[in-house]
Amino acid sequence: MTALITFDEQQGVFHLHNRKISYLLALEEGGILSHLYFGSAIDSYHGQLRYPRVDRGFSGNLPGHTDRTYSLDTLPQEYSASGDSDYRLPAAIIEHADGSRAARWIFKDYQIVDGKPELAGLPQAFVEDKTEAQTLIINLVDEVSHLELALNYTIYRDQAIITRSSKLTNLGSQAVTIKKLASLQIDFVAKDFESICLPGAHANERHLTRAKVTAGVKSFESRRGSSSHHMNPFLALVEPKTDEFSGEAYGFALVYSGNHKFELEQDQIDQTRLLIGINDYNFSWDLQPQASFTTPEVLMTYSEAGLNQMSQAFHQIIQERVVRSKFKHQARPILVNNWEATYFDFDEEKLKPIVADAKKLGIEMFVLDDGWFGHRDDDTSSLGDWSVYKKKFPQGIKHFSDYVHEQGLKFGIWVEPEMISLDSDLYRQHPDYLMQVPGRAPSPSRSQFVLDMGRPEVQANVYQQLSQVLDQGIDYIKWDMNRNISDVYSVGLPASRQGEVYHRYILGVYALLEKLTTNYPDVLFEGCSGGGGRFDAGWAYYMPQSWASDNTDAIARLTIQYGTSLAYPISTMTAHVSAVPNHQTGRQTPLETRGDVAMSGVFGYELDLTKLSQAEQAAVKKQVASYKQIRSLIQYGKFYRLKGPYEGNQTAWMFVSPDQREAMLFTFQEQAFAQGALTKTHLAGLKPDLLYREEATGQVYSGAELMKLGLYDPVVHQDYTSKSYHFKVLD
Repeated sequence: MTALITFDEQQGVFHLHNRKISYLLALEEGGILSHLYFGSAIDSYHGQLRYPRVDRGFSGNLPGHTDRTYSLDTLPQEYSASGDSDYRLPAAIIEHADGSRAARWIFKDYQIVDGKPELAGLPQAFVEDKTEAQTLIINLVDEVSHLELALNYTIYRDQAIITRSSKLTNLGSQAVTIKKLASLQIDFVAKDFESICLPGAHANERHLTRAKVTAGVKSFESRRGSSSHHMNPFLALVEPKTDEFSGEAYGFALVYSGNHKFELEQDQIDQTRLLIGINDYNFSWDLQPQASFTTPEVLMTYSEAGLNQMSQAFHQIIQERVVRSKFKHQARPILVNNWEATYFDFDEEKLKPIVADAKKLGIEMFVLDDGWFGHRDDDTSSLGDWSVYKKKFPQGIKHFSDYVHEQGLKFGIWVEPEMISLDSDLYRQHPDYLMQVPGRAPSPSRSQFVLDMGRPEVQANVYQQLSQVLDQGIDYIKWDMNRNISDVYSVGLPASRQGEVYHRYILGVYALLEKLTTNYPDVLFEGCSGGGGRFDAGWAYYMPQSWASDNTDAIARLTIQYGTSLAYPISTMTAHVSAVPNHQTGRQTPLETRGDVAMSGVFGYELDLTKLSQAEQAAVKKQVASYKQIRSLIQYGKFYRLKGPYEGNQTAWMFVSPDQREAMLFTFQEQAFAQGALTKTHLAGLKPDLLYREEATGQVYSGAELMKLGLYDPVVHQDYTSKSYHFKVLD
């Protein structure tokens, strides 16, 4: 096996490298681990990046040393700590038994191992063969407290991906308290950066937001108990000139679904530090002697050819080495969900005509949404009681499931297992399961409350209930979470350890999902959190697809799906056609446009099929048939963003098959103008010398023509229009 990681003992330099990227780190004076380089692949390194020695005023020096030109306050480090004369944001804050919070990480030893060690209890990228990656484990110690910090770096042989995580072990005789422990630190020198993040809100998720990195500190974080609608656990650092196809881009995605924090600091000499990990907001962790704490993993990539190359690297690693489900390469079924058709007002007889129409139109799965359990006729009751509502299904859910299967469709069901209603048998039997601060009334949100998922007995109760449901002929689960976490307290922990509740909550959810997905491998799990409130790489480890947003308006979805694609593969992103006027925005868009936007993801419908006109039913049937022809291309092809909704009136994106012999282009125009300027769309990712036929028109073009000359966009005097083009190589 060709080495992906080398150590130059004479220079004290570690080099992680493949044909796409290199990462260099070095041992500096005093055993400090310094960062040298992350970027395009290099063959060798000859020592020129040893950090220059400059006397910086008010920057302290190493204890016992007289060299005023060597300071941790300016040195680009691989991992820092508080209380050690580095006044920048620290990667670690550890409180010792005497109340001090100082540490210094000194190099101890290292290992280079084939493959990738597992991170216990956490989602992560994995390997299927030890030859596809190598891992560098660098052990640092704080010599006073006898804490050992392991920094883990895995580089994949054929992907522009490095994963990072850290593990702190207490080898001392006294307990310590972790106040902060980052998964990753990286210090950049002489870089002029802009940041790209993905903020949003419920029904308005993941909007690409770009800003210049300037002096001071900026954080991108969630304090809501989940990765959230409001700030996705992703960040890119790019050159000011970087666009979709050119310029440098450094991308970072945290494989974690709880509170997260990305911190940027530009220091007094314009160096940039990035820290990524669990949010230290209301966080602490009791670390007893001989115990360890492992941080979530960060996926990091470098692109020298713009944002599309960065995104494609994330798409490949998440699709191939984060998603584990048996469905990861399977064609995802086209479904219809009854929520926007019926809301809570349904019974078995009312649903059967929707199933019948779904069968007639070629749809492959019927999904029963909220309202099938307990005695739930609105959102004020029954969460926690995962047994069938007899008034709506007098013969049980299995009877209805059998009916759906007899029609030739798969059957799916909605659940919200992390929540509890006060009006529920579960609450009446186990009021302590509800997360609640002693002496304080808990805060409702959507008339519901939060289960203490960090407790094993709560996980066991939920598992027992859900397993009984899954045994009723269920093919698909839509797993929802419709509120943020508040009233953060666990009766299962002493007062001194309440800072562990947020993290233990998500670890408990992961443990439950590990058991469910392992024991029910034939069930397709889809994530949802009020739409896209927990759309992250950690969730993809358990659920190969997630509902991108509760907002199904096609025009709103352009920005949502565009932003989501920055880090997450199309196969993870579900998108549905809904009725007009749209339930969230009131906007009316053509059915063709709604179809083209939804067909740019994992496709389905969110409407009452029985209320469609004959013409609409014919159009839906055509959409379904068309998507089946291109489904593999859309879900597993290489995705390119061509025009962004932030740049003007148009959006365009395309999908290219792995062999570059087939492509699908979608263009969208929001507003029509009486005398609009002519525009073109230039394709990407094709083979220049091959001839491609556009299937609808029969027109033939070379790949070079489509990419260099482009196509004129249609002149249409109507708002909210779309156009699709299907290209295949002319044999």
